[in-house]
Amino acid sequence: MRIFVTGASGFVGSNLVHVFRDRHGADVVAPGHEHVDLTDAALVTRAVAASRPDAIVHAAIWNAPAALERDRARAWAGYVGATRNVTDAANAAGIPVVLVSTDWVFDGTQAPAAEGEPPNPVNAYGFLKAASELVVTERAGHGVVARIAAVQGVHRARASAPRAQDAGFGYFVAALVDTLRAGARFTVWDGEGLNALATPTLATDAGELIWRALELGVTGTLHCCGGEHADRLGLAHRAVAAFGLDADRLDVGPPPAGALPRGRVPRDTRLDATATAARLGVELPDLDTQLARLRAELDASPAAPMETITT
Repeated sequence: MRIFVTGASGFVGSNLVHVFRDRHGADVVAPGHEHVDLTDAALVTRAVAASRPDAIVHAAIWNAPAALERDRARAWAGYVGATRNVTDAANAAGIPVVLVSTDWVFDGTQAPAAEGEPPNPVNAYGFLKAASELVVTERAGHGVVARIAAVQGVHRARASAPRAQDAGFGYFVAALVDTLRAGARFTVWDGEGLNALATPTLATDAGELIWRALELGVTGTLHCCGGEHADRLGLAHRAVAAFGLDADRLDVGPPPAGALPRGRVPRDTRLDATATAARLGVELPDLDTQLARLRAELDASPAAPMETITT
């Protein structure tokens, strides 16, 4: 299988490349922004046609939460416009398109949210992702919306994750492990304005679920997440146990001043993935299983180069 992956230099995208290419032997085309501007419809169509993939997996985002509020035109073009262009290119090539989406399309009162629950985003990121989902749902000839949540893992395209801790769960365990292994203390954020409950997902596990969806040819909305929910402190304690770290070095406290983004953050974004597991014929991993896999990934710390195209 040959897969065109957008956003391959990002945290999630780099793990998708690893799963598709290194685990399953797929031929991956992963153009960077300097080669293919996803807001240029004609360029996207030419790039896809030239690479002749069997599927497109669209994981690219503008990962700048504050900037999404400041520059809404660029944000719309980078999310919704780019998704439209990728979807049209997939339609022109007659191939499936998978949009990597998020649990933040929900408002924090809908949990555990099933695949068919209507989105109700409360911030710019959630809104842009929900609008992008609608593009794929309504426009794609063969479309998949793959929602992921509270993603943990190794960033395979850079030495460190973009942030140590934020309002969501992303990068949380790796940041905690790095801090405690260095002998420092780690403060688990608590209080208002945080995503406090979610469904932690190992990035490579999400990649495996997307790979299976492509193999089976399914369409529609999938929750490509883990099989167990957690709060922030609970996840921290489970991670400490899984990695054999010192729980006495954990603190609980509010985020530093100015650390949280403007706008609302959905407090409870737990996902119900029962229908996804049934459609894909899999059993979703519990938290301890995911943490054991993450420990193996962090200890290996691979960072593989990615193929690019220049059309």
